[in-house]
Amino acid sequence: MSWLPADFVHPTHVPVPGTALHLRPIREADAAIDYPAVMGSRERLWETFGPAWGWPAETMTYEADRIDLLRHEKEIAAHQSFNYALLNEEETALLGCVYVDPPEHTGADAEIAWWVVDDLAGGADERALDALVPEWIAADWPFRQPRHLGRDISWQEWLALPPVP
Repeated sequence: MSWLPADFVHPTHVPVPGTALHLRPIREADAAIDYPAVMGSRERLWETFGPAWGWPAETMTYEADRIDLLRHEKEIAAHQSFNYALLNEEETALLGCVYVDPPEHTGADAEIAWWVVDDLAGGADERALDALVPEWIAADWPFRQPRHLGRDISWQEWLALPPVP
């Protein structure tokens, strides 16, 4: 059984209210803007995602990032998991990501996480994204119990939960 209904159509463009930013599914072609965004915020991202995901590694190369984005693009097409890029209007800058994944640990039907680049951390654009994501997931996705990692549960609490059988 799939984690999503067979007829589910994933959103392809999601404006972030009050900003000039939007979300869209990430693509391999985004490596040129993803890699500098990730590596430019690597220390802060590692503090959040490193213990759970081992990402982003200090030694991550552009080619490794491109391959990772290709994997995400294929997973999106197959509805296995979703990575949305946070982009400016022109799509010349990637400013963060939102992940919508099937649950790895019991107690939820989806696991959602997101981040912004260091330059947006603590600012109005990050607050707008923080407000949008739970509302967007509730409105446009078929989940009954989404878990917002690092938000409504700490990463440490999440790691301590039993894995999905």
